[in-house]
Amino acid sequence: MTAVPTTPGGDPPAPVLALRGVEKSFGAVRALHGVSLDLYAGEAHALAGENGAGKSTLIKTLAGVHRPDAGQVLLDGRPVVFGNPATARDAGVAVIYQEPTLFPDLSVAENIYMGRQPRGALGRIDRRGMNRTTGELFARLGVALDPEQPARGLSIADQQIVEIAKALSFDARVLIMDEPTAALTGSEVARLFSVVRTLLDQGAAVLFISHRLEEIFALCRRVTTLRDGRWIASETLDGLTEDDLVRRMVGRDLDSLYPKQDTVVGETALRVEHLTREGVFRDISFEVRGGEIVALAGLVGAGRSEVARAVFGVDRYDAGSVEVVGRTYKAASPTAAMAAGLALVPEDRRQQGLVMDLSIERNIGLTRLKALAKAGLVDRGAEHATARDWALRLQLKFARLSDAVGVLSGGNQQKVVLAKWLATDPRVLIVDEPTRGIDVGTKAEVHRLLSGLAAEGLAILMISSDLPEVLGMADRVLVMHEGRITAEIPRSDASEETVMAAATGRTGAGNAPHGKDAAA
Repeated sequence: MTAVPTTPGGDPPAPVLALRGVEKSFGAVRALHGVSLDLYAGEAHALAGENGAGKSTLIKTLAGVHRPDAGQVLLDGRPVVFGNPATARDAGVAVIYQEPTLFPDLSVAENIYMGRQPRGALGRIDRRGMNRTTGELFARLGVALDPEQPARGLSIADQQIVEIAKALSFDARVLIMDEPTAALTGSEVARLFSVVRTLLDQGAAVLFISHRLEEIFALCRRVTTLRDGRWIASETLDGLTEDDLVRRMVGRDLDSLYPKQDTVVGETALRVEHLTREGVFRDISFEVRGGEIVALAGLVGAGRSEVARAVFGVDRYDAGSVEVVGRTYKAASPTAAMAAGLALVPEDRRQQGLVMDLSIERNIGLTRLKALAKAGLVDRGAEHATARDWALRLQLKFARLSDAVGVLSGGNQQKVVLAKWLATDPRVLIVDEPTRGIDVGTKAEVHRLLSGLAAEGLAILMISSDLPEVLGMADRVLVMHEGRITAEIPRSDASEETVMAAATGRTGAGNAPHGKDAAA
């Protein structure tokens, strides 16, 4: 199933960059099976697929990190061999990653021209000329950034704009964007898309990778879908629905992306009263009952993660109290929180949730080292058995439990973090951005797991920037704005309009009082 653009005369133009029957294996694992792809000037092309579908290998093949075992890479219709990323970059192929890698103590202009600064007559760096050309790059992108501003302190969105400007400084004709919106707010995504459309108008070819299907439909004209390293389809998005795309990605119909079960709500498991941390959040009060999923929503920077960290004892708070299953405890440390029955799945699984070089089974057992120890030594048999049980329950995809957790896909890494904390048998589970950066099939599995845990009586506090996830999974929505809870909205009244009104500091119909009185 293919679809290509056409010239005014009806003939298909030559793709700027293409793959033809590319194969790539790593040992016994075949990552790409005869994959083909065409990228055209002035067009945004989406690459879709679950984690492990081969997207990263394809990107690295186009970027010169990997050389294909078979097949061809074509540039302007001619076979090329990108021996390394520098070769691909010099040919006009640039990759913008989810997490930019700038030198924080250098200026924006210095980052863009690192290693190739323009020189004056005496061999000195021409800073004035460098700043001028950097300003011209930003003007071309339609953004206002100061070339002399230090990179330190730039938002992720601005850092990505700097990376795009750097690509343009190399005369990039093909821009590969790998999950560029994962850490951006709605307004930042809109600005990034505006910049990308400017590049498209100037003739660039863009390959866009995102797990957010609505973004694919908003930005791209065509999509190529991979599944298990195989090419499934390349087609226009006109007439295609999100369900159609999901079906191609996972090879089946998903019963529901948000499989929310009806539950019997029990007693209060977590009560937070008047929690305050000066300059961060203030007067935070709410309850979460057994069998309930309560979402903490709001814009990035509203203080949601900070509240969770304070409740769990990672950060201090200046006033207020936390009560777990009717018992007040001083959240002095995560150890005290765990002893009280709390568990926290952090937002950044790689930096805060896992030890990437340790094995899968060791990561799962980290929260239960004392229980797994005999005479001060970890019982490896018990550790393996615990990991095996949770791996089966969470349908973890792995080769060996002794493998480093870093070799797993993002979705399976998230399952390991969940297993690690569920192994503590908590009364309250706090999950911060539980499905960020994972594919749609695994996202449905995580949602099904959370819904099932709530049905078993677990109290769940879910922090999410994904509004459809909030609306699809929460029994109640607590909305934060500038460090305060501005609304508590029951599931029946929750909508994009009511949540966003409260998240931006406006009040309206459907917003209820929050705190102990509202829950009573």
